[in-house]
Amino acid sequence: ANMADIRSEMRLKDAQIRNQINQKLVESGEKEKLQEYLRTRLIESGWKDQLKAHCKEVIRQKGLDHITVDGLVAEITPTARASVPDEVKRDLLQKIREFLAKK
Repeated sequence: ANMADIRSEMRLKDAQIRNQINQKLVESGEKEKLQEYLRTRLIESGWKDQLKAHCKEVIRQKGLDHITVDGLVAEITPTARASVPDEVKRDLLQKIREFLAKK
């Protein structure tokens, strides 16, 4: 097998593992708890307010008549993902690890 095949195989395995983890999180009700935790942490960290301000700025720049909700989402998503505080990401990952360790 060549390197491209091996990489492709590994990506597929990663996707399968992520799907299995997601399924366990959903079935146990843990995913909902984690989403609520994440929501709270993002509000506490000021991330939500920053994002709201960014949305307003994008709308101001483009003009309300020249932007759709989908367009706004597409525009802010990279910034939104990149600006999640590292501490929040670490905490969430830790909670997922703890959940998986209990299983």
